[in-house]
Amino acid sequence: MKPVRTAARAMLASVFVVSGVRILINPGDARVEAAKRVTDHVGPLLEKVDPRIPSDARSLMRIKAASDVVAGLALATGHLTRPAAAVLAAGLVPTTIAGHPFWSAGKPERDAHQTQFLKNLALLGGLLLAAVDTEGRPGLRYRTTHAAQRSRREAKRAFKTAKREAKIAALSAAAARKLPG
Repeated sequence: MKPVRTAARAMLASVFVVSGVRILINPGDARVEAAKRVTDHVGPLLEKVDPRIPSDARSLMRIKAASDVVAGLALATGHLTRPAAAVLAAGLVPTTIAGHPFWSAGKPERDAHQTQFLKNLALLGGLLLAAVDTEGRPGLRYRTTHAAQRSRREAKRAFKTAKREAKIAALSAAAARKLPG
């Protein structure tokens, strides 16, 4: 299953790496205008957090594109795959909302935007699967639950052994008292 998983991650990551590099090289005015639907709401929040954080649409697009490239490369190469997939999924949501608002588009554009929106939704599904994929190994919840159960069994076994040993010791002591001498 490993070759399939590796190939699938590389294919899933490729769209983010390629589009991220393209946006880093040239964000494009049309993309910046589309991004303003989201950045106009996020910008003031970022300024409240720290005024040094860039809040204009072009800078935020480049920051997101850089994170897409880094996370995409991490996902494709198999390094920190779960966090990388989570970062890509989190960044895909505002991109999809800003880039493909089919609900407000006119009839000729609506179908194209809806198709792209649904494709991004499919990518989001793939990223969510990659974010929870444990590669066939048990997850943290499973391991902690089973470790606790194992500890409980071992403690119960130790208690029974100690009780049995105490009973044997008591019987031995009683037998020793009955011996002459």
